[in-house]
Amino acid sequence: MRQSQTQHNPVRRRRALRRQAGFTLVEMLVVITIIGLIVGLVGPRVLASLGSSKVKAARIQVKGFASALDVFYLDTGRYPTTAEGLNALQKRVTSLPGWNGPYLQTNTDVPNDPWGRPYIYRSPGERTAYEIVSYGQDGQEGGDGNNADITQASTE
Repeated sequence: MRQSQTQHNPVRRRRALRRQAGFTLVEMLVVITIIGLIVGLVGPRVLASLGSSKVKAARIQVKGFASALDVFYLDTGRYPTTAEGLNALQKRVTSLPGWNGPYLQTNTDVPNDPWGRPYIYRSPGERTAYEIVSYGQDGQEGGDGNNADITQASTE
């Protein structure tokens, strides 16, 4: 009986329809504000962690290059020259006796650093047999944090 009263009474019918209607504009604004606050608080932390992840990836790549250069040295008796660069780890640049590459686990050319720039390779280095350098996020020598240089030099 109560259901039939709601169907015939227009005021009660409108109230019932309002209860079933979607969200109000105020409710939607509150939800959007909450989402905005969450993104505002969490977003910078996620971006900071992404930057430090790139630094860690660059360090791992540089250590991988160093290991490959050591195997190259064992096979050929020397490190690649600056002119030959890290590409000598992937492709035979000269007719080196003992070259038994490729020395990197990638099927393509030598990868760039995580910021898309090529690694700098010098042989001989300033005080060592070779140096591998990435200038970090800013692409300039020096810096700190994510902009710090990532380097690896031979142990000789």
